Amino acid sequence: MDIGKKLKELRLQKNLTQEELGERTDLTKGYISQLENGFSSPSMETFFAILEVLGTTPKDFFDPESSEQQIVYTKNDVTIFTDEEKGFSTSWLIPNSNDKEMEPVMLTLEPEGEFKQFPPSLSETFGYVMKGSIQVQLGEDTYIIKKGQSFYFEASEFHQLRNVASTQARVLLVVTDSYL
Repeated sequence: MDIGKKLKELRLQKNLTQEELGERTDLTKGYISQLENGFSSPSMETFFAILEVLGTTPKDFFDPESSEQQIVYTKNDVTIFTDEEKGFSTSWLIPNSNDKEMEPVMLTLEPEGEFKQFPPSLSETFGYVMKGSIQVQLGEDTYIIKKGQSFYFEASEFHQLRNVASTQARVLLVVTDSYL
């Protein structure tokens, strides 16, 4: 395994320059370049600090299967969370999608159910109503979206999804990472 090459791949996946990675790890751009080109080897402490900034663990870094991109996901990969008090359940369709730039989620809202209110962020939100109808509140404005309709917004204001109907609603949501 070419450690420097893999460090460079991870850095580029995170959209970091050598200088930015160096700043976050108290290393110089030149030293990062030397590591990536195989001209230097980091201490264990430095290596772990770099991996932390790059969002991976030593186990995942050295696991040959972790570098293979999974393309197809099945129902066995889905994680479901239910909040009976608020009347919703979320199904994370892709494992660890909260570590990705996009987070696809299936949201099921029971009659009069509501999803949590989100504060303003840099996220973008796309939704497609697959069943029923929902109300989207974006700041002071509200919108009713029915089965077969979609919505998209930049989350620069607080926002919340509710089911104000008497039947269950299901929405496919795709949200971008708010820290990009």
